Amino acid sequence: MSQRLDTGREKRAWRVDFVLIPTLYLWGHLFLDTPFTDRRKPSEYIAAILELSALVSKRHQQFFLYIDFLYYLTHDGQRFRRACRLVHDFTDAVIQERRRTLPSQGVDDFLQAKAKSKTLDFIDVLLLSKDEDGKKLSDEDIRAEADTFMFEGHDTTASGLSWVLYHLAKHPEYQERCRQEVQELLKDREPKEIEWDDLAQLRFLTMCIKESLRLHPPVPAISRCCTQDIVLPDGRVIPKGVICHISVLGTHHNPVVWPDPEVYDPFRFDPENIKERSPLAFIPFSAGPRNCIGQAFAMAEMKVVLALMLLRFRVLPDHTEPRRKPELVLRAEGGLWLRVEPLN
Repeated sequence: MSQRLDTGREKRAWRVDFVLIPTLYLWGHLFLDTPFTDRRKPSEYIAAILELSALVSKRHQQFFLYIDFLYYLTHDGQRFRRACRLVHDFTDAVIQERRRTLPSQGVDDFLQAKAKSKTLDFIDVLLLSKDEDGKKLSDEDIRAEADTFMFEGHDTTASGLSWVLYHLAKHPEYQERCRQEVQELLKDREPKEIEWDDLAQLRFLTMCIKESLRLHPPVPAISRCCTQDIVLPDGRVIPKGVICHISVLGTHHNPVVWPDPEVYDPFRFDPENIKERSPLAFIPFSAGPRNCIGQAFAMAEMKVVLALMLLRFRVLPDHTEPRRKPELVLRAEGGLWLRVEPLN
């Protein structure tokens, strides 16, 4: 990513969603042990994910297309099936390749080798997992889990990174403070020597990320099925079994909880300021038993990427003010454009 940005001392406008490819490479390598050596694959995969996101959001607005039979007769339904096939074919190929490795090497030898190199991947865990009856997961089960991690992992993280870069560009004083925090943390160490334990020391950078996630949550809405009757404060009841649509974007802009909700203020997340606030007022990764399983990794990834970028580049706002484009993942209409200036 740095190589793409490092273009001399000139200031250039970049669409910030270029971070989709680095996040896809990272999640693909860590969870599927697939480094995308064919450079066409990430472009095809990302295009399919973006198309699926747009098609699902469009379908939600057309109630008569909720019936699968009718939907798959439409042009959008056929596009949806093609995009799904591309994503599934990619994951299936990874699963079959890894399955061929296991029998030839032996499970015990495979695990021992992976343990020594500390590279036991998510796909390995799924392939070797068994249920309470001792049955292994089917390829379809594994594909569903892998697709969830890959889609939610790279696309939502890229959205979060894009919007926090936008806010830091709009507020150079916060950007400079984040840069100084990273510089003081590393001191005489090389940027590549940043470690997991270092991330907890990036307190102000974390506050900036959280405030950006409040203003622009990567997933703007979620749905939940009520497992029991819910009595509202006014006495009305949401019956058990009803699926509720919850606006994360609306929750994060509630002026009762967040004064001046459209103002970017990282100090909202100062430890002293969060004591009296409900933990459910800030839910960028959802909440409860079905919250985001990868939220700790996503936060760590954003901290590392931002720290390394701020050490090398100054991010400046472009002339175009973005407009939110809520789909499955929150984007900007026409993309987020920023100018980038190398520091040295």
